[in-house]
This record gives sequence, structure tokens and C-alpha cells, in this order.
Amino acid sequence: MSLRLDTDEESGVAVVTIDRPQRLNAIDLATADELSSAWRALRFDDAVRAVVLTGAGGRAFSTGLDRDAVVPQPASPYSQDDPLIAVGPKANDLWKPVIAAVAGMACGGAFYLLGECDFVVADETAAFFDPHTSYGMVSAYESVLMAQRMPYGEVARMVLMGNAERVGARRAYEVGLVSEVTSAGEALAAAVRCATVIAGYPTEGVQGSVRALWAAKGADRERGWAQAPHLITLGNLPGERQTQLFADRTRTTPHIR
Repeated sequence: MSLRLDTDEESGVAVVTIDRPQRLNAIDLATADELSSAWRALRFDDAVRAVVLTGAGGRAFSTGLDRDAVVPQPASPYSQDDPLIAVGPKANDLWKPVIAAVAGMACGGAFYLLGECDFVVADETAAFFDPHTSYGMVSAYESVLMAQRMPYGEVARMVLMGNAERVGARRAYEVGLVSEVTSAGEALAAAVRCATVIAGYPTEGVQGSVRALWAAKGADRERGWAQAPHLITLGNLPGERQTQLFADRTRTTPHIR
């Protein structure tokens, strides 16, 4: 198992932890299935009224899809299987509030998760970036989700600068991606405190509010996602070329903003 689920029935808060620190909490296919299953199980657990999502080890919240994951694809140019499309709580019809607690790196496919959390608490070590363009890939689903949270220019800069730039915790707070910045190692505790407050409220009103907030920008998100498979098919370099660019990544010295 690469996912931990800890529930405090007294507070009504569950903590979901991606537990692959040796892989910087990258998500392989098994972890993707575990995340989906965890969100769907939490729908039926009435003892849980709020959730915190975090990553183990302190070096990374998650670095997205594990580079070693083999994702079979249909031969048809009209079909594409995205292994991360269903890793988030909203994709699994969970409307209990989910707060992300971020320490270290959060990049690439991690935005599938951050984009479906209701707000993000980060410690001062957090660094957000999207390396897709550096490796000859289209940032599609991720950028659509981030466009719901950040000003267009900030999303565009993060996506287009790729692996050359990191958005630090303070800048992420300034542009609205992060709602609170803590000292190092304190993000999880701060997120649990928020979740405990929310879990103390009547859950029907809380879940209805989450649903309303998610619906507020639903049309833009759905239009963006409808285009994503075609843009990825057209714009991604062949896998072997992506691998070569990834192998050369040490040539880049990222700037932290």
C-alpha cells in the first residue's frame, strides 16, 4: 500500500497521506487506484466530515505521475487514457471538504490533486512548478485546473517556464494558490486545525457549499478539459524524446520566485 488513511472519529477529520517518499510521492498506477478508492470510501464514512491530503517525508507533496509508470494507450487517435484523471476527490463525487497540506515540491500531475482540494496550506519549503513544457509535453488538464485558482498570467508563466522556475510558498500565497503559509513542518498541523473547525459544523451545509463553489467555474473547466486530449495528442513529443529531455534536466538551475 502506498496510501495511508488515518481517521480521528472524535474530531471527524481524516488525513490521507501519499506514502511513497522514496519516489517523492510520485503516483504510479497502483497509487492512482488507491486514491480513487479512498475518496469513494470516504463518501460512505459518516464519521468523517473533513479531510486533509498530504505527502509523506517532507521533500515533496507529490511530483505527479511516476516516470516509471507504463500507461497502455488505445491505438485510436480519438482515445486517450489519462491515469490521473480520477485521482482527485471531486472526480470521485466526494463533496466533503478536502484541504491540502504541502511541504516541499508539488509539481506536474500533483495539480490534479491540488486543483480538486478546496484550499491549500503550505509550509515555507513548498515549491510549485509544472515541468511539462521542458520535457516536450502539453500541460492541459493541470493548467485548466490551476486557471481556476490563479490569475491567467501566473498560470501561463508557471506552465511556460517549465522546469526553469519554482513558485515559492510566499508567491503562491500572493497569487491565491495557497491560503496560508506556515513555518517548515507545520503545514499538516495547520491544515488539520482548519479541518477540525469545519468538521464541527453541520455537514449538510458544508458539503452543499463545496458543491456550489465547485460548480461556480464548472463550465470553463469542462470546456478546457474537452480540448485537453486533442491538444496532448497533437503537442506531445514521442516518448523516447521526452525521456531524453528528462535525462538532461540537471542542466537546468531553477529560479525560485
